[in-house]
Amino acid sequence: MSSSGTSSSLSLRALDWRLRFGLLSLVWGFSFLFMKVGTESFAPFQVTLGRLVFGTAVVAVAMAVKRERLPRGAWTWVHLAVAGFLLNALPFSLFAFSELTIPSSLAGICNATSPLWGMALSLVALSEDRPTRRRVAGLGIGFLGVLTVLGVWQGFHGLDVTGTALALLASLSYPIGWIYVRRTLAGSSHSHLSLTGGQLLLATLQLAVVTPLFTSVPSGFPVLPLLAVVALGVLGTGLAFLIQYDLVAEVGPTTAQMVTYFTPVIATAAGVALLGESLSWSTPAGAAIVLAGAALTQSRPKSTTNGRDGTGATARTSATGGMDSTARTGDTDAAARAGATSAMDGADRTDGRRGAVATSATDGPAEQPTRRSRVRQRSTT
Repeated sequence: MSSSGTSSSLSLRALDWRLRFGLLSLVWGFSFLFMKVGTESFAPFQVTLGRLVFGTAVVAVAMAVKRERLPRGAWTWVHLAVAGFLLNALPFSLFAFSELTIPSSLAGICNATSPLWGMALSLVALSEDRPTRRRVAGLGIGFLGVLTVLGVWQGFHGLDVTGTALALLASLSYPIGWIYVRRTLAGSSHSHLSLTGGQLLLATLQLAVVTPLFTSVPSGFPVLPLLAVVALGVLGTGLAFLIQYDLVAEVGPTTAQMVTYFTPVIATAAGVALLGESLSWSTPAGAAIVLAGAALTQSRPKSTTNGRDGTGATARTSATGGMDSTARTGDTDAAARAGATSAMDGADRTDGRRGAVATSATDGPAEQPTRRSRVRQRSTT
């Protein structure tokens, strides 16, 4: 990390990393509640646009403090536009639409399937990811958990299939975006914060174009839903990214990505306690199975390398875009989470302090692998 990056993050690092870890878990977990409250008075596209505007503003302030500039290069901006769509604009909107018909707790649990989607896709799209018995078993267990959450033996009775499908598609969008970023922006000479700022800015512009086409100006701005949207952007997107990056830089991606497993628990508790959402036994039981499967897909054999988390990666850089985006891909690229923003998240490794792009969201961390780190990882597995 550069000296400027170190000095500018002192305010966050004044807190013990465990406190920041807990704060990040709370922020991403409550983001689903914020979306639910926001959609009570605003259209889903409006909630997403507000979230991106406030989240981008927080990152812009951080860039100003660090004296960072937006990235240059036409192709870099093209790739960031695609990343902003797949990691921010699309999943944030899908989650907001899903919560029109499903509880926020169920949306949070669906978000936890991103590591499963990420592992399945990485086996196909990333040649350095090789299937192992443990990872395949984790994938099967995880999707068994999804079927349990959905209550498939009841024929999805009492479940809004459309809303649930939208939440699952949102979770699928994150690993697709992470894989795209790995293939196009890994090893970029731009700083992680610069790339994140560009990605969030482009995602905001995308929503700014789409929202007026499909929504009308709100008739009013009720205080509680408005505050929920502000919190969703400032906390669940902007601040979450800054905390997540510092965590990965300080304690490594393996420890930082564990936030993914706390997010659905907090989302469920918040929905039940504060919104009065009901739960059948299959929802928490299925969520536990999903998390167990996701943990298996992210597990790696012990290594004798010098890396703090035993993976042989030397870098700790990560950018997440928000709550739902927690880092989430397979073995060699680390685990679960997210997005410029949320989240929550396929940690892709880098071996330096540059080249990491925000993934979100609700998502989690994304560390980009360079050729050097890929060779090092293969040699230690």
